[in-house]
Amino acid sequence: MKLGAFSVSLAVKDIKASKRFYEDLGFAVYAGDIDQNWLIMKNEQTVIGLFQGMFEDNLLTFNPGWNQDAVEIDPFNDIREIQKELKSKGVKFDNEADENTCGPASFMIKDPDGNIILFDQHR
Repeated sequence: MKLGAFSVSLAVKDIKASKRFYEDLGFAVYAGDIDQNWLIMKNEQTVIGLFQGMFEDNLLTFNPGWNQDAVEIDPFNDIREIQKELKSKGVKFDNEADENTCGPASFMIKDPDGNIILFDQHR
């Protein structure tokens, strides 16, 4: 199963303060819009997302179809294929992708400790 790019998505209280903090750690803005309260930052192959007011908890995020540079990869496992495989293994879903669609979609699950994992396909 190819899960694609991995990042940690942080629910931050003050995106400008968080941006400065992660810049001090060597991260640079890679994508996003601070005026819309979200930024993607990179330090080499490490990717973090900063999101103010968009969700309550931190998330682990996988982006099927992308590598760590947000470049499309082929072949890749479509999010609906990943969802079906996880369902067959008894994984419980917080929300699901519509399996009758194609293209961009997402679903969320939790690990045994309650950590939220977002699968977010953009293509």
